[in-house]
Amino acid sequence: MIAFAWDWYTFVLVILSLFAISLIVLGIMTAYFGSGKSRAVGIILFVIGIIAGILTYAMAHYYKEPSGGLWVAVIEPTIFYVIATGIGIAIGLLVFLGAIMKT
Repeated sequence: MIAFAWDWYTFVLVILSLFAISLIVLGIMTAYFGSGKSRAVGIILFVIGIIAGILTYAMAHYYKEPSGGLWVAVIEPTIFYVIATGIGIAIGLLVFLGAIMKT
């Protein structure tokens, strides 16, 4: 397996891919559970997320081919760091709740 090769280009691609994933998921949820204006905003968020995903794909393949391809250079680190972020947030939340409960 090829190791992650971090540089500013990869950093921007990971940010764009996380942005796209979050807008797609939040847009779907807002469009499904919302009503009226909220539903319209959810659809707009979904479309912007799709556009950001296409932009990420285009940047990865047409401007500079990342070492190892799109999967190794962008998607794999994105999944890794999303999981790591979730674990870090959960630990921080538990410490915060523990401190609050003790006072």
